[in-house]
Amino acid sequence: MQLAKVIGTVVATKKHEALEGIKLLIVQPLTPDGQPKGRPVVAVDGTAMAGPGETIFMIGGREGSLVLEKWFTPVDHGIVGIVDDIYVAVDAIPE
Repeated sequence: MQLAKVIGTVVATKKHEALEGIKLLIVQPLTPDGQPKGRPVVAVDGTAMAGPGETIFMIGGREGSLVLEKWFTPVDHGIVGIVDDIYVAVDAIPE
C-alpha cells in the first residue's frame, strides 16, 4: 500500500464501461513523513468518498482494480481508504 494526497480530479468524456459512475482522482504519492515521492498518478476511488486535499492509501498494479465491483477493469491504482492521522516515530525513518 502507498500513502498519497489527492491533488485533483479527472473529467473523462469517454471511459471503460466498468468505470461509469466511478471517480477518477489525481493523487501524489507520499513518503512516510508526508513528502512528495515521484510523479502524480490517476487512481479510481474505491471508497467513493475521497476528495481533493485528503490523504489516502492506495494499492497499485493488477490489485488496483480489486477496489471495483468488476475486478478485471483496466486500472493501475485504486484508493482503498482515507487516512485520518499519521504518526511516524522519528527513529523509524531511514536516512
